[in-house]
Amino acid sequence: MAKYIFVTGGVVSGLGKGITAASLGRLLKARGFRVAAQKLDPYINVDPGTMSPYQHGEVFVTEDGAETDLDLGHYERFIDEDLNRYSNLTTGKVYWNVLTKERNGEYLGETVQVIPHITNEIKSFIYSVQEKTGADVVITEIGGTTGDMESQPFLESIRQVSHEVGRENCLFIHVTLIPYIKSSGEHKSKPTQHSVKELQSFGIMPDIIVARCDEPIEESVLRKIALFCNVKEDCVIQNLTLPVLYEAPMMLEEAGLAKIVLRELSLPQKEPVGLAEWTEMLGRIHRCKETVTIALVGKYVQLHDSYLSVAEALSHGGWENGVKVQIRWVDSESILPGEEEAALSGVDGIIVPGGFGTRGVEGMIQAAFYARTHHIPYFGICLGMQVAAIEFARNVAGITDANSGEFAPQGQYKVIDLMPDQQGNLPKGGTMRLGAFPCMITPNTRMAQAYGKKEIWERHRHRYEFNNDFRGLLEEKGMVFSGQSPDGRLVEAVELPENRFYVGVQYHPEFKSRPNRAHPLFREFIRAAAENHHQEEEA
Repeated sequence: MAKYIFVTGGVVSGLGKGITAASLGRLLKARGFRVAAQKLDPYINVDPGTMSPYQHGEVFVTEDGAETDLDLGHYERFIDEDLNRYSNLTTGKVYWNVLTKERNGEYLGETVQVIPHITNEIKSFIYSVQEKTGADVVITEIGGTTGDMESQPFLESIRQVSHEVGRENCLFIHVTLIPYIKSSGEHKSKPTQHSVKELQSFGIMPDIIVARCDEPIEESVLRKIALFCNVKEDCVIQNLTLPVLYEAPMMLEEAGLAKIVLRELSLPQKEPVGLAEWTEMLGRIHRCKETVTIALVGKYVQLHDSYLSVAEALSHGGWENGVKVQIRWVDSESILPGEEEAALSGVDGIIVPGGFGTRGVEGMIQAAFYARTHHIPYFGICLGMQVAAIEFARNVAGITDANSGEFAPQGQYKVIDLMPDQQGNLPKGGTMRLGAFPCMITPNTRMAQAYGKKEIWERHRHRYEFNNDFRGLLEEKGMVFSGQSPDGRLVEAVELPENRFYVGVQYHPEFKSRPNRAHPLFREFIRAAAENHHQEEEA
């Protein structure tokens, strides 16, 4: 019998339920258990694919092409397991599935109701991830905050799961905020008590309370929470805000979280044997003294979570090169022609990540121009590769009107465009090239040096491609097409060999980077940025 762990949140949102769930997954995996993780989101969108990054942060793409919540990125980075379309469920997807079944007559004329039809659909999803992965432990995070109207069907569903699999096979972890009142110098437990009471009203009795805090909590407060919330004293665990996100698993390990979880689920008390690599990684992080500055030029920089995986992957690349990465967040709309110096001077590298729509694109093109002409390491991801190709076409190949079909549909020189089989009035949701696809690497290129192999698989999320009509001209002018689909039809990577590092890729390598194993391109990009930093210092 598999074990099911449900992580809920109380008092306020944004407490780090995902980090708690991911950290626990890492600790259990280190003990030899097979772990699967999933997130249930209460919003009515079918998936976050069409949501504004300002609303929800980045969209994380799985190997099988699911557009999912950004917390799945935390799960993959911490647990180091590739997730799939069974790892993220929304209210919208639940109702979509139920209504499709109703239209197809699968309910045989029944009146379709929240209970049992909606809750059965949610439960089926929870069970499916275990069936697909064969996991010993399934960790499910419930999005939102206890008390939200939208979360009620999910809470009822996990209550039913605990009844169906048996309370001995199910564990509830409640993550709550413990506010600190500076004027009186004390922590307050009352919000947590109210949150647990709210959770209990749904028939869910938390087994473990994870107390989020910025200051260490007094033992008396932890005992008070245990008493008033009806949990064992050692089952109230403080989760302090940490300077490095990846310290969380070790902090929770020292607090005994994994041992308590194993005890409460009647699982064998195995010792962790897989944490040595994690500990060594933390040591590397703390040994980093030098800092390199990377300009992240994007159109959603007001919300840093819009580029969460990119920011994390930059840090991973830094740690593997023994340096800290400081990100200079640059709004691409602020970069005007001839004014690149003001926004980008003094940086050691420039990265332009993905995005959609015309806003701010000319600023990204100017960033690519500045990096190329000043020999600053440049890394373009998805849209970042496309703007690099447009800039090169305009300023080197002499195609002054070069553009993308996305930004200039009637333009004559669409260096980036839809492929012939993509033409037409397509809906926005679910029509992109999504998930992992193969890429063949050209020998003796920066790509080949980074990967050390001929074929790779990387995750995509885009519609527009490089237009092969312009391939010959750009190659003639010095651009190298260093990655392409196995049939040679799609350009996957471009680079300029005369620059220290000037690489653009159509896919999203940030999704596969890990804190203890940086993605090869991020590792090499930061290495080039560090070399650039040293040369500038010596000059």
